[in-house]
Amino acid sequence: MDTATAAPERIAAAVRGELLDGAHPVGTRFREEELVARFGVGRHTVRSALRLLVERGLLVHERHRGAVVAPLTQARIDEIFDYRKVLELGALRMALAAGADLGPVLAEVENLESLATRSPAPTWRELTRVHSAFHRAIVAAAGNRHLLDSYRRCEDEVRLLLTFVRPDFDARSLAAVHRELADRLQQGGSAAVDALTHDIDHAGRAALLTALRRAEESTRLLGG
Repeated sequence: MDTATAAPERIAAAVRGELLDGAHPVGTRFREEELVARFGVGRHTVRSALRLLVERGLLVHERHRGAVVAPLTQARIDEIFDYRKVLELGALRMALAAGADLGPVLAEVENLESLATRSPAPTWRELTRVHSAFHRAIVAAAGNRHLLDSYRRCEDEVRLLLTFVRPDFDARSLAAVHRELADRLQQGGSAAVDALTHDIDHAGRAALLTALRRAEESTRLLGG
């Protein structure tokens, strides 16, 4: 990687980590001049870094405001989870039809369980990294590079959305949910497909919709 590419990637990686930790609330505006001063680079480098974060679904570009942390909305939740359903369920069906090895999926469950018993407790970023690896392993089991590339394009945005449900989950609950899912996936057939559908819609999507309602109620009370 040359210097011109490395500098924007370095800045994007630093800001990405903060976003995945939930350090920047909805509506946060990333001002170019502040990032220039913070990282000691030029505006062009900062703009390239912000462009990378927008491309990865971590920020959105708003007219007259620049790069900001997008709000949680039902449309955004539905869009990303519908995308996940198409990718993950399609990949799972392909993997099951081919008799693919689900060992890598089980390995990520064991990683989650290891985090659940670790002291000190894992960070939220660590948990979502392994959670993401679990679901990526399901897609990878299909053996289709294009499916895997498509999943990677939404991976960071899913992890960002999961920062909204941090109050509702911890390492132990995430490990338990995904151990049960992994066991059902090993059964194959409709049991596996139904289990993954339930996980995406009722564990993931529903939890985010609950977080959205909580945020809307908090805003209403503050406004009232």
